[in-house]
Amino acid sequence: MRGMRGKLLKTLKSIPTISSLRHGLVFQLSPTEKISIRKTQSFSSELVVKEALKAEDRELGFNVDDNGNVTPPFLDFEEETDEEQDLPSLLDFEEKCPPGGGDCVILYSTSLTGIRKTFEDCKAIRFLLESFKVTVQERDVSMHIEFREELWKMFDTKVIPPRLFIKGRYIGGAAEVVVLHEQGKLKKLLEGIPLDLSESPCSSCANMRFVVCFNCHGSRKVFADGDNVNDELHVRCAECNENGLIRCSICC
Repeated sequence: MRGMRGKLLKTLKSIPTISSLRHGLVFQLSPTEKISIRKTQSFSSELVVKEALKAEDRELGFNVDDNGNVTPPFLDFEEETDEEQDLPSLLDFEEKCPPGGGDCVILYSTSLTGIRKTFEDCKAIRFLLESFKVTVQERDVSMHIEFREELWKMFDTKVIPPRLFIKGRYIGGAAEVVVLHEQGKLKKLLEGIPLDLSESPCSSCANMRFVVCFNCHGSRKVFADGDNVNDELHVRCAECNENGLIRCSICC
């Protein structure tokens, strides 16, 4: 009896269970044998094998769908879509449209160096926009008082440049624009803006956007009769601004 009992126990131990089959297939087979299992599907417990292999792939960090398709983590297209959704839209910014700025980029700046930080901020934003090769309408508030007045009117208070607007949306000052650029979001906001591929400054104004008035030569005064230079009566020149300048006819 003892001999027969011993033989029976040995026979029962030799019968593979589900847990032993999963353990043996997942953890004992070589990678070549695992591939062979997937291709031939010749084992009686096919479903158990597939589920075990899916679990192993998930533990290794792979993406496994319901059909058993495996992709590496860096090919997860859903994550790339989520990143694209994080990119900003112009609709996310406050609607403030400068005169004539509904479909272009407008930068309010200053060329005065009296306040060093303001001048450097304007210079930095100008250089940043130039690196994207987009067309920018720069409005220097120190060169033309009307630019300063329209800027103050939009904010109902006295604000200092630089101030950036894209297609009628207020993007921000120097700090906000720099942060958007560092996050890689500024380029997205500039999509659709015409490119400026010129390699040299304007031949007329050297990109200052203004030239000396041809009518009064910058004096802001013209004689009343226009001929008698000895006449003491003179009037304010109607062609130029408060600085005796007019907009460049070539680049503006």
